Amino acid sequence: MAKSLVIVESPSKARTIKKYLGRDFRVEASSGHLVDLPSSSLGVDIKNDFKPKYTVIKGKTKYLENLKKASRDAEKVYLASDPDREGEAIAWHIANRLDLWDKVHRVLIHEITEAGVRDSMNRPLEINTDRFESQQARRILDRIVGYKVSPVLWKKVRKGLSAGRVQSVALRFVVDREREIKNFKPREYWTLDALVKRSADPDADAFTASLNMFRGKKAKIENAQQSEDIVSALSGKDFVVGEIEKKERKRKPLPPFITSTLQQDSSKKNRFSVKKTMLVAQGLYEGIELGSEGPVGLITYMRTDSVRASDNAVAEARDFISKNYGGGYVPKRPNTFKVKKSAQDAHECIRPTFPSRRPEDLKKFLTEDQYKLYSLIWKRFIASQMTPAVYDQTRVDITAGEAVFRATGNVMKFPGFTAAYEEATEKEETSNTGKNSKRDENKRLPELSKKDVLSLLKLDPKQHFTQPPPRYSESSLVKELEEKGIGRPSTYASILSTIQDRGYAERQKGRFVPTSLGFSVNDFLVEGFPGIMNEEFTARMESDLDRVEEGEVHWVELLRGFYDGFSKSVTRAEEEIEGRKLEIPTDIECDKCGASMVIREGRYGQFLSCSAYPECKSAKDFTRAEDGEIIVGKKTDPEICDDIECDKCGAPMVIKEGRYGQFLSCSKYPDCKNPKEFTRQDGKIVIKQKEAPEVREDIKCEKCGKPMVVRRSRRGRFLGCSGYPKCKSTLNLDKDGNVVRKATKAEEA
Repeated sequence: MAKSLVIVESPSKARTIKKYLGRDFRVEASSGHLVDLPSSSLGVDIKNDFKPKYTVIKGKTKYLENLKKASRDAEKVYLASDPDREGEAIAWHIANRLDLWDKVHRVLIHEITEAGVRDSMNRPLEINTDRFESQQARRILDRIVGYKVSPVLWKKVRKGLSAGRVQSVALRFVVDREREIKNFKPREYWTLDALVKRSADPDADAFTASLNMFRGKKAKIENAQQSEDIVSALSGKDFVVGEIEKKERKRKPLPPFITSTLQQDSSKKNRFSVKKTMLVAQGLYEGIELGSEGPVGLITYMRTDSVRASDNAVAEARDFISKNYGGGYVPKRPNTFKVKKSAQDAHECIRPTFPSRRPEDLKKFLTEDQYKLYSLIWKRFIASQMTPAVYDQTRVDITAGEAVFRATGNVMKFPGFTAAYEEATEKEETSNTGKNSKRDENKRLPELSKKDVLSLLKLDPKQHFTQPPPRYSESSLVKELEEKGIGRPSTYASILSTIQDRGYAERQKGRFVPTSLGFSVNDFLVEGFPGIMNEEFTARMESDLDRVEEGEVHWVELLRGFYDGFSKSVTRAEEEIEGRKLEIPTDIECDKCGASMVIREGRYGQFLSCSAYPECKSAKDFTRAEDGEIIVGKKTDPEICDDIECDKCGAPMVIKEGRYGQFLSCSKYPDCKNPKEFTRQDGKIVIKQKEAPEVREDIKCEKCGKPMVVRRSRRGRFLGCSGYPKCKSTLNLDKDGNVVRKATKAEEA
């Protein structure tokens, strides 16, 4: 009897699945997409209902031939590519290219465990044509935008630029935020705190109360004079306890992770980039070698917008909680969470495949990064099925003449879900109201009674200024994109990478800052293509693509509706919109001629240049303060690490800022060029040790036949020949580690 053939994307996924299926199945990997639009042309017949011209991706013919040979004698072919639109497209193209429609079955594997794989194989489906057409519509849509808009950018801004339908909107968020920071006008305000204690008890603890009301109105102190007037009015007044309110407050657990919330929490807690989070999660999903047990998928599929979990997983989590935390931590009924209206809800949440597998039990099998991410996913899921945290909250009003001060205390009564997990927060920031947004969950007040007289130990007036909104971090930009409906779970990582790779924005101290090129490209696109740069339009397009997947809208109809208005915008932009100079105006005067200075891009980054150039060639270095203010002068001296010596010349290493963040450099640079990556552990600088490159025995060099190895560059991972430097052959890799052809700059859009 001929073996059934199972086709997945990656070799690692193939190895894990093969272990569960046994001898009756042959498992092969396609190494990602095999077919795509051509790299050298638009590849879309717009006049003929947007008919795509698909070609085999360069370097993928051998994979296609291997699958053709393997499927020839197979009685059944199971296409088990990832359970999303991209996976559906891979499955459709394989079935179509190899003409497998009479024996093909679609298998959706949401968790790569023995039970998960066998259950999926026992419930095969047909290829979802609507889902494939949704992916096809997105691919054609993005190809049209890239091929039509990029040449306009070359003409109006600079050669070699490219635009993207979704990435350009993300860039607009970054640019608009930078301008909001620059135009922000600080507003002065004051607060007044009173340090008090019970007069009748000399051993009583002092506590702080803040001014809440004054003369019957909400306290609002706008300047020093008002502050002095209130302090003067309180002179000699008795501080007496008024209303006391005590109540129990509950804080419910958060839902388990979806893609966007995982990316946000991993950025905050693990300091992982969005791209790194998804790469590590892919490995946890496809399978980790657990000793004699072999490869096992440790988490469910990581591209999802659903918070739903299977009944079996919930039951296993509740049983684990009861045994390890106690019955009081298990709610009477399982916790359920509302799925947002825009969610496709095609998959479960991101959760451990076996809730009983604690992170510490698996640590010896995981890399440091895998352990950190698995721990985060495991803790969040376990916590999601626990009881709320319970606090005793006390609010005390204290009268003093015409003023009312208020003190609030919170004491944890029962930890509930916080015993397993605490939500990550952004670096503590001050909002425009001047109040710290972080809730103090454990501030205890002394026992007080109504009419108790308090001793005033200190009145503490403080001046504050409202702060501008912070620049976007990776986590906050992902949150903004999700809330506005821009992109989908599978696209966030590429969106953030693309705006940096193209030089439109760079990260400074973990925050996105637009470059002068980013400003110029954004401003031109906003004026020339208001449709594709409009967040509401982009979000509506995402919803329409979802409707294609649901069979409510035909993909050709969707593209027609888009292209009619878009083609007019292209013509208008070419003929009517003026070009953009690659510079940002400032209000700084040139100290040589008095003209205004502008920010320009140079070989080594941004600098200040006289707007009268070339008549005046004045140029200066500059830095930016946290609020975006430009500070003229050289960048601050690098931090010297006296305890770390250069392994080439023995000189001390120093910390410098580069385009891609901080790094260690020899203090004798440029005489000694020896850069190193580093991390901070317990406050100490530790040089990152380079890992041995991963050898891909399954992929041979097309030039010399030697195995390819995974290498890294500033643009991400790629495959290089193990015979380097004698053989310099390279191949590109996609987000899943699969080989892809090289794209032109216009197509990258």
